Amino acid sequence: MNFIKVHLKLIIGVLALALVASMFFISMGSNNLEEGELRNWVASTVARRQTAVEILTGTTDNMELMVACVDRMATLPDSGRVKVRDAASLCAAGVALRENM
Repeated sequence: MNFIKVHLKLIIGVLALALVASMFFISMGSNNLEEGELRNWVASTVARRQTAVEILTGTTDNMELMVACVDRMATLPDSGRVKVRDAASLCAAGVALRENM
């Protein structure tokens, strides 16, 4: 009986430790700006924003315009949960339309 109690306590302790560790890693989130939300965009540096736009669009053309566009989208009300990739995609479509007019 004592053998079962000791092993049961050990199993519960290991499970509790695993639960705490998993909650810690989930709460850390991701530092990946390209997959992040616009609230992460606002907190990032200009160099990091330019790198994210370059990665998402695959080009450095119209870099200042693209960063300014995503910056503007980030200042809109209730835009904090919008994904950066979605905002960059909309901005890229707008820039493409502007160039073709």
